[in-house]
Amino acid sequence: MKTQLYVGAVVRRGDGVLLVRQSAGHSLAGQWTIPWGHVDSGESPAAAALRETLEEGGVAAAVEGLLGVQELPAPLLGGVGLVYLCRHVSGDLQPRDTKETDASRYVTLAALDDMTEPIEPWSGWLARRLFAGTLTVTRIDDTNPLQRSGSFL
Repeated sequence: MKTQLYVGAVVRRGDGVLLVRQSAGHSLAGQWTIPWGHVDSGESPAAAALRETLEEGGVAAAVEGLLGVQELPAPLLGGVGLVYLCRHVSGDLQPRDTKETDASRYVTLAALDDMTEPIEPWSGWLARRLFAGTLTVTRIDDTNPLQRSGSFL
């Protein structure tokens, strides 16, 4: 079986983090998550994270660094996820692919604590770590002679 590559984006704007609500019919329907999805054939992982952010959240972002690698559990067992720290560039918080997500918003820590709708546990954990300042970011390395935009060494 071929390993599937997924990406997630923890997008910051001021003191908030972007969350999107998964649409009806999705395996996580009604839950708030970070923007995430699979990497298309021929697409770089960082470009995929930015595409997913635009499709699911309606905002353009820029990658600031790599947060880490996550081996995925069932039903995506065998899949690998790369998680990027991004910053908001522009956009109106309007999902473009409503088959996947039906709402998007930036939440502060206080708003996250007050949310009554379900938050997917891993996304909530990531957001809380961002607010606590305990995420480790590997920044883009502009000195790498191979590919600066995808170099997180």
